[in-house]
Amino acid sequence: MTNTTGQTWNTEAYAANGRFVANLATAVVSLLTPQPGEHILDLGCGDGALTEQLAATGAILTGVDASSTMLAAARQRNLNVEQHNATALPYHQQFDAVFSNAALHWITGIEGQQAALSSIYRALRPGGRFVAEMGGHGNIAAIRAAMQAVLAPYNIDSETIAASFYPSPALYRRLLEEAGFNVQSIDLIPRPTPLPNGMESWLNTFRNGVFDRLSPPDRAQALARTIEILEPILRDHDGNWIADYVRLRFHATKNA
Repeated sequence: MTNTTGQTWNTEAYAANGRFVANLATAVVSLLTPQPGEHILDLGCGDGALTEQLAATGAILTGVDASSTMLAAARQRNLNVEQHNATALPYHQQFDAVFSNAALHWITGIEGQQAALSSIYRALRPGGRFVAEMGGHGNIAAIRAAMQAVLAPYNIDSETIAASFYPSPALYRRLLEEAGFNVQSIDLIPRPTPLPNGMESWLNTFRNGVFDRLSPPDRAQALARTIEILEPILRDHDGNWIADYVRLRFHATKNA
């Protein structure tokens, strides 16, 4: 993951409740088309599950993440990983491609995104490609609205604390082009996502940085109320939870 907004990452919880992040990345990996021998930077590599899949193609992978706990898990897979923030990568024209899945939306605000894109641009060789998927405009809208309503009486602005960045295609195209990229494709893709372990596990994994601001009794109450609001919207008649994910997927290239 790529920034520090109060969100913390428990590798066991992520493996149990967030494995779909890597499992549902087939389309963005296909857009990347990794080739044997080329150097690829996996930005926001997390525990390395997807980095490992990319390395199996014969490409030479370097994983980068800001979370030391996630990197420790990635190293257990014998991957080459380094700890850096996406906004200050130390690389200069070292990679044929930069890849990122479900990480860029953790970078806060326009200025943070601009710094990251400049950093990524520097890391790429001339003609190199940047292929990524992130949360897009409208991502987890029902979950965010429920949290905002439930946490307001506690004087907690969950949107500000979560600090997630879910842009429209038009906005992110502009940011990419301002950074010097040529945009080959950029699409907003609704992707209803099953949560096999339920909404509570999801909230505890992906929004602990918000709920942990409450005392334990208030936390339990707020969590239960959020789930209560979401149940008629995101839980089907068979009891299955389906989160309202929307992804932004793009392919851009650095000028040769």
